[in-house]
Amino acid sequence: MSSSLRSSQSMHSKTNTDDDIQAISFAGEGDEYVVLGGKKYYRHELMRAFVGNLNPGVAPYPEYNFGNASAIGLASFAMTTLSLDCTHINAGVGLFIFYGGLVEFLAGIWEFFNANTFAYVVFCSFGSFWICLGTMSVPSFGILAAYEDDPSMRGSAIGFFFIAWGVFTFMMLIITVKATVPFIGLFASLDAAFFVLAAAYITDSRGSFRGGGVLCVISACCGWYGMFAGVADRFNSYFTVEPLQVPVYEKRVWNI
Repeated sequence: MSSSLRSSQSMHSKTNTDDDIQAISFAGEGDEYVVLGGKKYYRHELMRAFVGNLNPGVAPYPEYNFGNASAIGLASFAMTTLSLDCTHINAGVGLFIFYGGLVEFLAGIWEFFNANTFAYVVFCSFGSFWICLGTMSVPSFGILAAYEDDPSMRGSAIGFFFIAWGVFTFMMLIITVKATVPFIGLFASLDAAFFVLAAAYITDSRGSFRGGGVLCVISACCGWYGMFAGVADRFNSYFTVEPLQVPVYEKRVWNI
């Protein structure tokens, strides 16, 4: 029996008879092929879920020759998130609007053209978040000035603002559960930070502010890990980082 015939029979035996519901399958004598959307790829032609590329799933390597926009998006996110802990909102206005906001939003637009939908949604959304947060302290917008006569109402408004973003971040967190440890850590700590900071603003609790700050630091560190992973390789650095892939407990994923 020829190698191609054995591969064909192996592929036939490992695929579901109902091709309409199949998303991923394996083929070859040693499962060296992965079938995605009816196309067969060698395993080494696929990139693993990796925070440096902000891609939470297995996908073929992209065919474009552009730079990794996720690296600058993660860098701007990490720097701004750390500043949210270390500075008062007023002190970080420029950083929030331009680096965390504009740069991260543009990184999301670039990921849109790179066909990375997850990174597009995340970067554009959080870029908008930082712009919104920064403009709160710009006097010409009059956002915080509207609450000068009622500080408790101002705290509640900012608190509910963080709660809304916590809900969004939780939905993004669910998508990362098959990705990498730093990837999950970034979204998990950020999600927790949003809810803790919401409680801090609503109740004016100093302890909650400190707890939210610690969670922001953890999220920022995960973001920097991802940024370094997306930039450093064996050609430009003596130091590289491992993806720390989450264990995969199944060989097939069905889209029913």
